Amino acid sequence: MPTAPSVTLIADAHLSGPGGPAGPLVAQLQALPGQGCRRLVLMGDLFQAWVGFRSFETDDVRAVVAALRDLRSQGVAVEYVEGNRDFFLAGSPYDDAFDRVALETAFETGGVRYLAVHGDGLNDEDWKYRFWRWLSKSAPVRFLVGTIPGSLANRLVHLAERRLSQTNFKHRATLPEAAIRAYAERRLAEGYDVLLLGHFHEPRVWQVEGGEVRLLDAWFRSRAVEWLR
Repeated sequence: MPTAPSVTLIADAHLSGPGGPAGPLVAQLQALPGQGCRRLVLMGDLFQAWVGFRSFETDDVRAVVAALRDLRSQGVAVEYVEGNRDFFLAGSPYDDAFDRVALETAFETGGVRYLAVHGDGLNDEDWKYRFWRWLSKSAPVRFLVGTIPGSLANRLVHLAERRLSQTNFKHRATLPEAAIRAYAERRLAEGYDVLLLGHFHEPRVWQVEGGEVRLLDAWFRSRAVEWLR
């Protein structure tokens, strides 16, 4: 058990997809306070697709949200870094499960300054993906998804997700290491020591100018939470 407050990270669980049902992750969440967790950073793509409307709610969503609310009631700060499969969570009925929902979050622990970003939008040259990402999460689409029948809205969301998958460089044969390094060096120059990234589904660590970049393993692969002590 940690002897000092600790930060826990969970990246890319993809529940209801390759991550399977929520039960194993819920059990891990419930154990965190007793293990010394004081901050939980969810690095995006917790579900295969998570839409912030009740009409899309599933048993898995209800179970995970209940566990997150319970963590907050026990004094654990819960932050959500939006991924490419997350839609309209900020200002949704699930807001009270989080202390913060954002595209990135920064924190310090053990004297190290961390910046956590999902990682899907870091390549400025991948304009096709960036366009579809902006469109799928835009205010008009949010209004449309919130007003049309649930079955049609589901089809639209999954269409958007498929288009994102088809354009996004994470599905290419190799990691875009040059783009990751360039992004890391730029962001670390803002005053951070370590850049944390999800999205790429495989653990890697690189030393770059100004500090370090860490790619987190996907929970759906490792079935493990990660600790920063």
